[in-house]
Formats: sequence, structure tokens, C-alpha cells
Amino acid sequence: MSGHQDNEELKGSSNMETEIGPDGQPLVSLAEVEDAELAQKDSQSMSQGQLIRRRFLNHKPAIISSIVLVVITLTAFTSIGFAGIPGWWNQSYLKSAELINGGAPTLHLWPTWLGGQGFAIGDHPFGQDNTGKDYFALVMRGTQKSIIIAVVVGAVATVIGAVIGAVAGYFRGWVDEVLMRLTDLFIVIPLLVLAAVLGKMAGSASGSILTLAFALGLLTWTGLARLVRGEILTLREREYVAAAQAMGSKTSRVIFKHLLPNTVGVIVVNATFAIAGAILLETSLSYLGFGVKAPESSLGLLISQYQNAFTNRPWLFWWPGMMIVTIALSVNFLGDGLRDAFDPRQTRKAKRRNKKELS
Repeated sequence: MSGHQDNEELKGSSNMETEIGPDGQPLVSLAEVEDAELAQKDSQSMSQGQLIRRRFLNHKPAIISSIVLVVITLTAFTSIGFAGIPGWWNQSYLKSAELINGGAPTLHLWPTWLGGQGFAIGDHPFGQDNTGKDYFALVMRGTQKSIIIAVVVGAVATVIGAVIGAVAGYFRGWVDEVLMRLTDLFIVIPLLVLAAVLGKMAGSASGSILTLAFALGLLTWTGLARLVRGEILTLREREYVAAAQAMGSKTSRVIFKHLLPNTVGVIVVNATFAIAGAILLETSLSYLGFGVKAPESSLGLLISQYQNAFTNRPWLFWWPGMMIVTIALSVNFLGDGLRDAFDPRQTRKAKRRNKKELS
């Protein structure tokens, strides 16, 4: 009798699950709806790296800036060649020539149907300088050197800032006090003044731009050190750090294996901002005469050399100036995109979805 009742209950429950609604469609139980939603979430689950990549790809200004940076970098290093490798541009930044049309640019982008001369590149698209050198080649040479300086400064400042911030945050106590007071000392001294002194010393000691880049990298690590210290102070209280210490892990392993990798978002974002700041700092120093010196070249040095030609031959000033602004803005937009991508509280996509639903 009990078996018969159980069978009837099972049949009844199965009939309830497949009950037909008024629209002729089978009704679905709440449990089945929840199971379907969980299955969909599982199929769409992504790793942390995939989430970061998706958020970055959804940041359109960062993607456009990345493309602009890649185009500028490839053009600068492939057009006139680099490290003995010849480029595709047939003019040299070293050879002087006769001025053609007063050295005016031969690049024309205005279409004929708007009253322009149509599209044309010519032999000297950026014009010629006072001695007849091709200014496109000179700007590309200056862009090469400025990019190299910015990348080296960003790398040196990132390494120093990350290590000092991690050590100060992990050990705390007197170690933290000493390192943070050293950081405060670098912050108090005006950066441009200190950079000018080191730039002058680096220029007199060696003509290499790498010497200047390392000198500037020794001055621009303070902001990252403070940020990393704050992150490490929070992370060192986590359970996995206590477990690693209990297992006898060395201090260096705990810092570089367990703590610093968890601050990679802060480090990467601030490295991009350090690169943008380094370009502007190098430009300022070269303009003041404390940075890159001839026969080397940089964008700031080109502006300094041809600042007096602003009224009668403005292209000698505008081309390197526009290149500096473009690179600096692109790097800043790239940093904004990386910051939003690494931020777990990023809500841009959710806000965009809500706006679509409301509309």
C-alpha cells in the first residue's frame, strides 16, 4: 500500500513539473530556473586574467591609444633604422641639403575638392631645418630617443618604488620609518631642480642617454613606493602570508612570491603614468639645456633648438611638440584603461547594460 502511494506521489510531482500553462507552453519549476541560471554562470565563468583583458578591451580610449602608440613606435624605429639596421625612409637626419621652397613641408592632406592641393607626401613631409636636413628624419630620431628614455625611466622607477614600498610595508617598524623618511626627502625637493642637477652630472660624465635615463629613474619612484607600501600593509595580514611564514618561507620569498604579485595592478598602472611623466620631464630638461645634448637628439631638444623659428617657420616647433603631446596623452589614456581593467570594482559595463535595459 505504501509503495502504491509513493508511486502516486512521484507521478503527481512529475505531472506538476510538466504542467502546461495558459499560453500552451510547459511551466518550468523555480528549481529548474535556478539550475539553468547556475549552469549559464558556470559556462560564462572566467579567470581573473580573462576578466582584466575583457575590461581593458571594452575601454575604447585605451585601445585607440594603444594603436596610436604602436604606430608611432613602429614608424620611429623602422623609418630611419635603429642599431645599425637600415630603415625604409630614403632621407638621413645627418645629411644637409639645399633648402627647397624655404624648407616648407611637402606633406599635403587637404583634398582638392575643398580647395587644397590633394594628398601628397613629397621628399620632406615635415620640411627641412636651417641646414637643409630632413625634418621627418630628425623628428623620428628624437622620438626614438625620447621613447627609450621614457621606458628606461619607467622601468627603473617601477623597480625601485616597488621594492622600497614592499620592504617598508612588510617589515614596518624602524625599517618603514627610515624608508618613508627617505621618500619624503625626495618628495620635498623640487623634482625639476633635482633632475636638472643629476641631468647635468650625467651629461658631463657620459653622453649616453641611458645615463640620463637612469639618473631620472632614481628620482621618480616615490609615488609608487607609497602606493605599494599601502597595499603590502593590507596584504601582509592575509592568511596565506601567515601560512607561508609558518611553513618557514624566507622573507624574500614571501615578499617577491606572495605579496608583490598581488600588487601587480597598482604597479602596472603607475608604470604607465611614470612613462608619460618621464617624457614630459625629459622634454623640460632638454628644453632648459640640462637633458639630451647634441649630437644626440630628442623631441625636447628639437623644440629647444628651433624655438626661435616659431614665427617664421612654425613647423620646426609644431611637429616635435605634437609628437610629445600625442605620446603623453596616449600613455595616459592607456594607464586609465589599465587602471579600470585591474580595478575589481569597475562598473562601466554594468552601467552600460543598465542604460540599455532602461532604454
